[in-house]
Amino acid sequence: MDDQVPSNPLLTPENGDWETLDPLNGNQETEVSEVQQNADNEVSTTTGGEQTDDIEPVSDSRAVQSWTKNIDPRGNACEELCRNVLDLVYWRDVKKSGITFGSMLFILMSLSCYSLLSVFSYLALSVLTVTFSFRVYKNVLAAIQKSDNGHPFKALLDFNVTLSEEEVNPIVNKILKHVNCTVVELRRLFLVEDVVDSLKFGLMLWVLSHVGSWFNGMTLLILGVVAIFTLPKVYEVNKVQIDQYLELASKQVKNVVDKVTNKLPFLKKKKQ
Repeated sequence: MDDQVPSNPLLTPENGDWETLDPLNGNQETEVSEVQQNADNEVSTTTGGEQTDDIEPVSDSRAVQSWTKNIDPRGNACEELCRNVLDLVYWRDVKKSGITFGSMLFILMSLSCYSLLSVFSYLALSVLTVTFSFRVYKNVLAAIQKSDNGHPFKALLDFNVTLSEEEVNPIVNKILKHVNCTVVELRRLFLVEDVVDSLKFGLMLWVLSHVGSWFNGMTLLILGVVAIFTLPKVYEVNKVQIDQYLELASKQVKNVVDKVTNKLPFLKKKKQ
């Protein structure tokens, strides 16, 4: 009886090698198993024809160090700062965002009722009272238990709070870039380089003058902090609906501006 070729390829050992039976034509193809080759490569490495059995694995710390060498620490620090601010604004961590928002709101409301010197003095005195009381409590507890746990704020005392040039320079450069752009833009608006833009700027100043008569600077600052911690999250949750209404409003404004510029040709921007 002739041998029947199985429906699935089978691996059969013969003469120390592995052979694969081809189910289509019955031809046998001899090959070394890829699994065995990978295992042999992992066990030993060859260098100049000599085999070495000891392989030093690459640790995770060494891999991280080699990877971080290619990263600019200045840009990395600035990006990390921006990422932390966005996480606070978008409430990625509710606890951190809540503490930050509540602290800022409390300080601003205190400044609206008391002077800056009084608020700073009371806050500093409160922090000093808490830390001094905790230090005394730890010392008394260590004396009773006859133990020496060291300074209770040792971790904070050893923490590096200084700022290096690599961390400060990118932030200062970005601030300086925005300041220069603002100064150039204000010069252009005040010297009426473009009539339409200067009229828009004057209208905005007129609106701000009325807003200033309704609220003082500290109230506007409080409203700004509340808006920063609420509007981005609200927009993120209701992005689709808000985009639809904003698109409709922008179309209406554009139609009004087009009608006004058509009736007043001198308001049209000159084509450069």
